Formats: sequence, C-alpha cells, structure tokens
Amino acid sequence: MLELMRYADSMVSLIPPLLTILLAVITREILFSLIVGIVVSALMLTQFHLSETLYYLGATIWSLFYVDHDWQLNKLFILSFLLFLGMMTALITANGSSQAFALAVKRKIRNKKEAQLATIFLGFVVFIDDYFNSLVVGNIARPITDRYYISRAKLAYLLDSTAAPICVLAPISSWGAYIIALIGAVFMSHGLTEQSYLGVFIQMIPMNFYALFALLFLILVVIFEIDLGLMFKHEVNAQKGLLFDETKGEPMGMNADIEPDHRGTSAGLLIPIILLSFTTLLMIGLTGYQAISARGFSFTWIHLIEHADIYFSLFIGGLTGLVTVIMLSLRQQVSVRQMYQACYLGLRSMLPAVCILLVAWMMAHMIEALGSGVYMANLMVGYLPAYALPAVIFVVAGLTAFATGTSFATFAIMLPIAVELALGSHTALMLPLMAAVLAGAVCGDHCSPISDTTILSSTGAGCHHMDHVLTQLPYTLVVAGISLVGFLVLGITYSVGWSLLCCLALTIATIIWLRLERQRAVRHSLCL
Repeated sequence: MLELMRYADSMVSLIPPLLTILLAVITREILFSLIVGIVVSALMLTQFHLSETLYYLGATIWSLFYVDHDWQLNKLFILSFLLFLGMMTALITANGSSQAFALAVKRKIRNKKEAQLATIFLGFVVFIDDYFNSLVVGNIARPITDRYYISRAKLAYLLDSTAAPICVLAPISSWGAYIIALIGAVFMSHGLTEQSYLGVFIQMIPMNFYALFALLFLILVVIFEIDLGLMFKHEVNAQKGLLFDETKGEPMGMNADIEPDHRGTSAGLLIPIILLSFTTLLMIGLTGYQAISARGFSFTWIHLIEHADIYFSLFIGGLTGLVTVIMLSLRQQVSVRQMYQACYLGLRSMLPAVCILLVAWMMAHMIEALGSGVYMANLMVGYLPAYALPAVIFVVAGLTAFATGTSFATFAIMLPIAVELALGSHTALMLPLMAAVLAGAVCGDHCSPISDTTILSSTGAGCHHMDHVLTQLPYTLVVAGISLVGFLVLGITYSVGWSLLCCLALTIATIIWLRLERQRAVRHSLCL
C-alpha cells in the first residue's frame, strides 16, 4: 500500500490543476494537458519516486473500473452510452434521416434565431440529467443549427448553458436528487432533522443566481444576437459555411466521411431518439422504485430519482436507440456494409471524447488525493464580515469547481463548510451560503476545460473542445459578475427579492450596453 503525500493545507496542491488548465489554454490540446497534469500529480503524491509513480498511475487507471472487489459499472455504462450514441448518430446520418429531418424542420423553423430558441427549449425539456441533455439535445439540434449556419461553438454554448443550470434547479433530476441527499446527510450530522430536505432545496432555487441568470442571459443573447469575444469570429465564419475550425481536423462526435442515403425520413431520427428518451426515463423509474422498495422507503419522486440507477438507465436507453436505428436502416434496405462502415466511423468519432473523459476522471482522482478541493474550500473563509460570506463562498466554490472540473465534488466539499460557517456565526445565512455553493460550483464547472459536462457539450455539438471553452468563457464571466453582486446584496439585505431585482437590472443593463456596442461595431465596419 502506497503512502501518498497530501497537500490539503498547502497552495502546492493547486499546482497540477492550474498547470493543466494553463496548458489547455495555451496549447488548445486538452488530452495532452490532462496527461501532463496527471503525471505531475502522481509524482507529487509519491514524492517523486519514479517506480512508485508508475505503480500509482497503473493502480489509478485500474481503480476507475474496479475498486474493493467491485466493478465500477457506472463509468462503463456512461462510456458505453457514448459509444452507442456515436454509432446511432452515424447510422442516422448514413440512412439519410438526419438530412431529411433538417429539411423538414426548415419548413417549420424560419430563421437562425428560431433554430437557437428551439435548441434552448429542448434543453429545458430534457432536464433529467446533464450528460443526457448535452448529448441527446446536441444530436437532435445539430442538423437544425447547421442548416442555418450557426457555429458549432454557439451550439455548444447553448447546450452547456442549459444542461447544468436546468439540472441544478430541478429537484427531479440526477443533480437535484444528489444535492438533496447531500443536504440530508449534512443536516443529520448536525441534528437538523426538523426541516424537509426537499423544502430546503426548493427554498434555495430563487437564491441560485448563477443558474437562473445564466438561463435568462442565454435567451437574451439569442434574441438580441449578441456574440462576445471569439464567438463573433466563429459566427462570422459560420455564415461563410465554416461551422468549425477545419484546420484542427474533425471535432469529437462528427461523421463527415459518411455518405447519406437519399431515402431517409424524419421518422428515422425521431423514433430512435423518442425511444431512447422513453426507455431511459422508464428505466430510471423502474430502478428507482426497485431500490426504494428494497430499502423500505416511502414512495416520493425525490426518493425515486435519488435511488435510481441513472447510468444503467442511460446504457439501456442508448442500446434501445441503437437497435431501433439498425432495424429502421434494415427496413430501409441500407446495406449491411454501409451500416458496418457507419458504426465503425461512429465509434471512431467518439474515441476522443472517451479518452478525454477517462483522463479527466483520473485527474479528478488525483486532485482529490492531493487535497486541492479542501484547500480551495478553506481559502479565505472565516476572516471576513458576515455580509461578504455568500459572495466569498460563491467565488471559492467557483474556483474549486474550476480547478477540479467537477460540480459534484465541489458540492460534497463545500456544502458542509457552508453549514458549519452558518451554525458558527450567522444561522440566518445558512440557505444563502448553501445556494452560493450550488451557484459557484456550476459557474466554475462552466469555465473549466477539464469538466466532464463541458467535454460532453463539445461532443454533443461536434465542436473542438477548447473552442467551446474559450467562446463560452466571456458569457460565463458576465453572469458570474452579476451573480456576485446578487450575493453581496443578499448578504447585506437578507432579501431574496431585492437581490433578484438587482441581478435582473444588471442583466438588462448589460444586454442593452452589449447591443449598443454591437450596433456601433457594425456601423464602424460599414464605414470602413
């Protein structure tokens, strides 16, 4: 058994995650950056003993799938779901259904703005899980957004900025169930058993300023056609037919080498997606009901979602969708050779996403061992006036999620700290502090290139990963600034209403200013 060095009380613990993020931004090569971060983490943990480092790296890879004589099936299920979806998408392209769907939708959706709003609407509807949201909505929306020359970077932003914010606000989602379970565990450890944990979650929804205003800002950005920073360049290139940067090769999840069949129909896309969604939801219900019955819990929707096997449900749903596409393709008389080629290309298109997810999981394991999250959580907390605590917790949770690449780990680290802070000083700030944790974690997750949700949004959109990270960043930072003001107002006034009004006023003022700047830039370019 290796004796690992921990750095939870030292800034040194931040070196690997920050190095990884810096390399990702400089090189735009996320896989290379993650591997460097993993190796540096392993060297630090083993105190630079080379043989122990190699052993630890091998053990970490093995532990992703097998721990304490138990297979980690969740990871295998999500990787299988990715591969199923890759083959399914490729087959839908090969049998011509994707092309037929895009042509049919063009008659209903009249312009670029409506195509983006339709994508957002789909993101609102598919709220059960962020992975499911990003991948499924991406595959439905991509033919539509391509048809109206919307850049893949913009599509990735639409997917990412609906997936996590919707999931963190919805009690009946994989995120909601996880957070409610965490709240229950933290409250029970402090003897706070009188409150309903679901009720606590619902009370925090209007205080989750980042999630609420990320969604509002997204809708306003689409309505008023605001493209910030590098997004403007991507959108200009898209109008010329360059939906993604072709100099970087094919993005993850793409199947450009497939020649579509001319006999495809819209039903060939809709039926598999509907069956995939229905089967996934059905399996969530069945596995959840089976689990709560076995444990003797009373039936509630929260218990059902909390104890459901989300990843097994995705696996069965993805398999159902794939089998359905194969059957429809055979009925359409697509040759077995064409189908085999499409499946091969679909698998190949998903391999970059699978590799990045694997190393991102390894990186998360390393960061947990280093204690980076604990150090980030304890940083700056405890030395500030009470009114500043919600804002500071928001920032620290954001930095923790940014450095670790995971909202779930940030929730687990920061929610107990938020409760401890409130009980030790100002109990009236308990819910604002907990809401600040949720908001900050999603914000940091949106900024982080090593976040699995961000990786899957890039995959669902068919966008180069770092292009998505860098184009989404300005939007995230604007909403983060607005949310920070909201938490400061909340800490000073203890009024959710005044805080929401301040955030709303800032959002509207920002949109107006950005719109005026855009018009000024357009007039300037016309003069030139």
